[in-house]
Amino acid sequence: MRIDSETMSAIEAWAEDEFRSTNGQLQWIIAEALRKAGRLPKKKKAASKKSKEEDESNQIEEKKKDESNFRNTII
Repeated sequence: MRIDSETMSAIEAWAEDEFRSTNGQLQWIIAEALRKAGRLPKKKKAASKKSKEEDESNQIEEKKKDESNFRNTII
């Protein structure tokens, strides 16, 4: 990346004010600009604990139904 010395000095001073490295400040500036422009990819939301529990409950119910159907088929 090519940055003129005046701009680089300003970034270094800003980074120091924010207690970041110059590289960290550049990463933050770029990420912030991408976020504001709506250019960052959407983050996948982690499945909530409740939905995980619902999935497990549904799997248990399906297993019970399968076992019941199997027993009825044998009889």
